Amino acid sequence: MSGGPWVAGHFFNPMLSTSCKYALRAAVYLMAQSVKMRRAGLKEVADEIEANEHTTGKILQLLVREGIISSAKGPTGGFFIAQDAAPIYLIDIVSVVDGVGLFFECGLGLKECSETHPCPIHYSYKEAREMLYAEFSTITIQQLAQNIEKGMAFLRR
Repeated sequence: MSGGPWVAGHFFNPMLSTSCKYALRAAVYLMAQSVKMRRAGLKEVADEIEANEHTTGKILQLLVREGIISSAKGPTGGFFIAQDAAPIYLIDIVSVVDGVGLFFECGLGLKECSETHPCPIHYSYKEAREMLYAEFSTITIQQLAQNIEKGMAFLRR
């Protein structure tokens, strides 16, 4: 079947922007490096998340401004996540980059879509986005970085 990805037998509109996906990948990479007491430079992060430096720079600046990651200047500088940082949930990054509205909007982009006036995919899309919201609210960047360190997951294609 063509036209888009399917989840549980239903059409599922990809919800996260490319910038948000890069931000999640960057945060996971930085956490994995921070555990090793390493800071990563812009070029290194861009290479690891397979994005250009300009885009990566904007994303990292946003994450620094929002207090999700930290940065230091100078020869030993770079981007990092403090080891004593509070858990960073995926939803924290998604809300900063894309906003949480995507978890409540109509899957077809209709302005008037609700339980009483549903679009054709309302119920299956609602179920999928609620499940994704719940997952993103419980999974931390720290957990994902640990999976990478254990060889159970990968960031690069």
